[in-house]
Amino acid sequence: MKLNCMKQVAMSALLACVIGNTACSSSYSLVSVEGGRVAMTDMYDSQADQAALQIVKSYKDSVDAVMAPIIGYAPEVLKAYRPESPLSNLIADVLRESAEIKTGVLPEVGVMNMGGIRNILNAGAITVSSIYEISPFQNALVVVEMKGEDLLELFGQMAAVHGEGLSGAKLVISKDGKLLSAKVGGRNIEPEKLYKVATIDYLAEGNDRLEAFKKAVNKTIPSDAILRDLFIDYVKRCEKQGKPVRAKVEGRIVEQ
Repeated sequence: MKLNCMKQVAMSALLACVIGNTACSSSYSLVSVEGGRVAMTDMYDSQADQAALQIVKSYKDSVDAVMAPIIGYAPEVLKAYRPESPLSNLIADVLRESAEIKTGVLPEVGVMNMGGIRNILNAGAITVSSIYEISPFQNALVVVEMKGEDLLELFGQMAAVHGEGLSGAKLVISKDGKLLSAKVGGRNIEPEKLYKVATIDYLAEGNDRLEAFKKAVNKTIPSDAILRDLFIDYVKRCEKQGKPVRAKVEGRIVEQ
């Protein structure tokens, strides 16, 4: 009986040591951590579980039915890069155009962050999956109203990171990230005038260093306006009109 009690005490002490890690110490210590990429190739499927494949296939077929259809065509690869790029221009344009469709008023400016563009648009057939790869997040369209002085501050913050997606405006920035000049619709910005800016909810909250958005005097959030879906609708409109999806660098943000 006494032996059993001693065993119970010993076991309790060991358990407390493992869980609490307060009274015990180990002779081992972490020296280094290394990471790398492991390529997922067909070598891992050399002896695939057929039953598992059949389960996956039913889901894959459902997903492919939605994601694989061709909705448009791009004659050239469109990429996103700073200070200005074809793909960032295109998405900023999509935001403005979509805002007009949703609200009936075309905003003077469109802004999209480079960090929200997660892939290129390859040349050739455009599928629904292509757009999901570019815009994987649930970012929603937001139209904000800003005073001209706050819009200039926003452009200064864009200059500091050497450019974001821009529509409706032209910026000249320095190589050290300063805003040298800014025009909207070809005109100088009036400090007290209100300007409408189409962007995404993530940026409208002042994220990605675009804190001037927090000074917006008004904010409109159209219903059913996820950027990804708006992009898909844009591609479909182009296809319906018999036009390919095109975009180019136009001097919207010039670094000098």
